[in-house]
Amino acid sequence: MFDYRRGRGREGPDDIQKDYQGYLQTDGYAAYDDFDTRKGITLMHCMAHARRKFSDALQNDKVRAEYALSMFQKLYAIERNIKDEQLDTDAILELRHQEAVPVLKHLKDWMTDEYPKVLPKSPIGQAIAYSLPRWDKLSVYASNPILNIDNNPVENAIRPVAIGRKNYLFAGSDEAAQRAAMIYSLFATCRLHKINPYDWLKDVLARMHLYSTSNISELLPHNWKKLE
Repeated sequence: MFDYRRGRGREGPDDIQKDYQGYLQTDGYAAYDDFDTRKGITLMHCMAHARRKFSDALQNDKVRAEYALSMFQKLYAIERNIKDEQLDTDAILELRHQEAVPVLKHLKDWMTDEYPKVLPKSPIGQAIAYSLPRWDKLSVYASNPILNIDNNPVENAIRPVAIGRKNYLFAGSDEAAQRAAMIYSLFATCRLHKINPYDWLKDVLARMHLYSTSNISELLPHNWKKLE
């Protein structure tokens, strides 16, 4: 689901997630911190965002940055193995416990030892300062086989939106941006259900006048496939 808000404050996430319970994976943006106190929500962070900070620090402190990245590489190698072997949930949890948890602990201890030795405002200092306070939430994925190490699937899903935003620069109005978010949501749902968005839109526009508000939901992508 795509949602448009005028600003980047916590009001938007708070409104969307007001009734949500479960795991919530985000980057380290401060607007999400409030969810850490919400009953029924387990806040977790994205390992890709932490790794990116160390990639940005390579020119500043190559030795430390490369060492940290080698540890991240081990964590991601475990996840690739899980995917390649198509492991079941019990096997995923066991593999993460045996191989990922020791690496996660080692990297946390290493950052704790190294942070006093670097300049806080340097790229390597900022990389550690970003990751270390969030490490427990970055490590949550290892405790549940249904969780991902990062939110790259979401990042990949919204990449066309980010590219489009750079190209068309503006939506025209808040109302237009909200309508655009609804269209993005419908097209993303088509993709999830392996439906050609063009085929869906062409069919729906041709016969939506036959529906009322009571049954218009039958034309939503996840229902439309059943009507073919």
